[in-house]
Amino acid sequence: MNPEGIKYHKEHTWARIEGSMATVGITDFAQEALGDIVYIELPELGASVTAGESMSDIESAKATSPVISPVTGTVKEVNSALEDEPEMINPDPYGKGWIVVVEITGQGDLLDAAAYDAFLKEESQ
Repeated sequence: MNPEGIKYHKEHTWARIEGSMATVGITDFAQEALGDIVYIELPELGASVTAGESMSDIESAKATSPVISPVTGTVKEVNSALEDEPEMINPDPYGKGWIVVVEITGQGDLLDAAAYDAFLKEESQ
C-alpha cells in the first residue's frame, strides 16, 4: 500500500503537495524495481521541471532510469544528502529519500493512493 495524502504519477514518482510547493521522489515500487540505488543526478536549484518529463536520472546496480517529474514548476530545494548517500532512497522513498521540492505552476495527471495501487495491480497482470 502506498501512503495516503500523496499524489502519484504513472511513471512511479510521487508529489506531497502543500500549498504551492511539492516535495517529489520516486515510489516504493520504483526503488524496488531498480534495486540498490548507487547514484542520482539531482536537478539544479532554479531549474524548470515539466510534468511528465525527465528531471534527473537515477542509477542502480541494475539500470539507469529517468526520474519523471509529476509536477511543473521551479526547483526550490534539492536533497543534497543524496549526493553522498543515494542508497537512502531504498529504505525510505517517501521520507528521507525525497529528491526535490518544486514550486508548482502546474500538475501532471496525478493519482491518489488507491488509484495508483489499482494502476500497479493492472500493470502487473
